[in-house]
Amino acid sequence: MDKKARILQLKEEKNAVILAHYYVPDEVQEIADYIGDSFYLSKIATDIDAKMIVFCGVSFMGESAKILNPDKIVIMPDESADCAMAHMAEVEKIKNVRQQYEDVAVVCYINSTAELKVHSDVCVTSANAVAIVKALPNKNIYFIPDMNLAHYVASKVPEKHFIFNDGFCPIHHALTKQEVIEAKNEHPNAQFLVHPECQEDILSLADYIGSTSGIIDYATSSLAKEFIIGTERGVLYELRKKNPDKSFYLVSEKMICHDMKKVTLDKVIAGLENMNHQVEVTDEIRNGANHSLNRMLELGKR
Repeated sequence: MDKKARILQLKEEKNAVILAHYYVPDEVQEIADYIGDSFYLSKIATDIDAKMIVFCGVSFMGESAKILNPDKIVIMPDESADCAMAHMAEVEKIKNVRQQYEDVAVVCYINSTAELKVHSDVCVTSANAVAIVKALPNKNIYFIPDMNLAHYVASKVPEKHFIFNDGFCPIHHALTKQEVIEAKNEHPNAQFLVHPECQEDILSLADYIGSTSGIIDYATSSLAKEFIIGTERGVLYELRKKNPDKSFYLVSEKMICHDMKKVTLDKVIAGLENMNHQVEVTDEIRNGANHSLNRMLELGKR
């Protein structure tokens, strides 16, 4: 029996569903029941009937799925797969900001630890951050942990006052303007589509700025035939699958999240067989973080 057939068999036996982020390897996306960005997968996790969720992504995603679904078993195929940016904010700083500003909302990018979500007022993703910040009644916004996404949102919501954190995604943050210029010179007819986790000077060169799902939707609906992609290379799988007649070029070969690539078919099989690497969240953390996640889902419907 090949690996795909074994996974199908195990899913039926265990009443399991496989969720995969766009950044995991192609062969893992291929066997997933649902593929998406953080916001889509967060919503799907609350709607499915399966007893077990196998979350092919990094740790904060599994935590969020468990917080939203405490009665489901949530498995991470690789428990060491993590997100550096998820840890780049401090609870003490949040408390200091709350003391300094009376009318402040702590807006937490979903790419963060459960502990940070506990101390936040609402979670956001790159897909809904602008809409949710606009919907908040607060004048002051402390946006954690990603400073690049925060600056992008601030540019779209000038009526709010932003307090910026100093966190970032190491992969997106490392992209340089020179690399973008070189890619544009190599592919002069291509549009440049970029994720807002990149720095502002990179965004200034873009034809489109948006979440991973936004980039896919834009490229799919666009009449253009060539695109330079400014996000993690895993998204190329879905882009090429949906648009076989179009050409996609990664802006830089270094746009690889090695933690996402830790998820393999063998590890998915092992997780289903052994039910190991289960995500556990304390009641205290779950109750605290549940508020900010559910508020995201609520405001995201508007």
